[in-house]
Amino acid sequence: MKNSIADNFCPGSGTDNPIAGLTGKSLVKIALAIGNSRLHWGLFKGRTLERTWDTEHLKTDAVSRLCEAEKAEYLVETVMRSIEQISAQNLLCLPATPAVSSPHTLSVVPPPLVLASVVPQQTAIWQSYPEVRIITLDQLPIGGLYPSLGIDRALALLGAGNQLGWPILLIDAGTALTFTGANVNRYLVGGAILPGLGLQLSSLGKKTAALPSVGLPENLPRRWATDTAGAIQSGVIYVAVAGVRDFIEDWRRLFPNSKIAVTGGDRILLLKYLTALFPDTASSVIDAPEAIFWGTVGF
Repeated sequence: MKNSIADNFCPGSGTDNPIAGLTGKSLVKIALAIGNSRLHWGLFKGRTLERTWDTEHLKTDAVSRLCEAEKAEYLVETVMRSIEQISAQNLLCLPATPAVSSPHTLSVVPPPLVLASVVPQQTAIWQSYPEVRIITLDQLPIGGLYPSLGIDRALALLGAGNQLGWPILLIDAGTALTFTGANVNRYLVGGAILPGLGLQLSSLGKKTAALPSVGLPENLPRRWATDTAGAIQSGVIYVAVAGVRDFIEDWRRLFPNSKIAVTGGDRILLLKYLTALFPDTASSVIDAPEAIFWGTVGF
C-alpha cells in the first residue's frame, strides 16, 4: 500500500511557497470544504475564486502520530503541495519563492484557511492548522437553520442565493442527494435528503448476495433492461430523476420566480439524465459547481 504524506513527513523539510510572490498574504485565502468522500479546495485572490480542485481525505491514523507542532507543519505542507500540483498542471499561475526553514517556525508562511466540514474526524485534524477559521451554522446569514443541518448544505445554499438570487432551490448531487430551499427573505423553507446516485448503486452491490456493483452510465440507460446491471441502473436512475423533477416542480409551484441550481460531483450526469427525460424541467436548472465556495466569500 502506498504511504500517505504523513507517513513520510519530515518536520522542517520545507517546500516552495507558491503564494509567496503575491502582494500580501491577506490577498490569498484557501477555502476547504470537507465532504463525505473528498476534500474540496478553493483558492481565492481577494474575493475572486481563482481555482477549485479535489483531493482525498487525510489519513487520520498517520496524522495522529505527529505531535501538535509537527501536525501544524504537515497541514501547511499539505496545502502547499496541493497548490503546487495544480500550478504544475498549468491550472494556476502563481510565482514561487524558496521557503525558509527553521526548527522553531513553520517552513512557510501559511495562507489563511476557512473550513467547512461534515466529517468530524477530518475537522479535528484541520483544527491544528495555524491560521484556520471554522465556519459554523450560527455564522450564516440565513434564517430558520436547524442545529443538525449540514454546514455544507447551508453554505452552498448561501452561496447559490448570493450569486444567483433569492429565492433559491439548491440540489446537491453528491454522496447524498439533497434538496435545500430558501425564500426571498433568506429564510430556510426546508429540504430533503436521500442516498446519492452512486451510493444507491453501490449499496445494492454491498448489501445483497447476488447483485453486482455497477457504476453510473455516461448516458441515460434503457428503462426496460434485459440484464441485471442494466436493471439496477434503470431502477436507480429513473426513480431518482423522477423524484428530482417532482421536487423541482413542487418548488416552482411555491416560488414561480425562483432560481434552481445543482452542485456536487454527480451533477453533470444528473443534468444529462434530467435533460433526456424532462428537457423542459432541465432547461432552467443552473449548473453551480462552485456554490459552496461562493458561500465562503465573506469569511
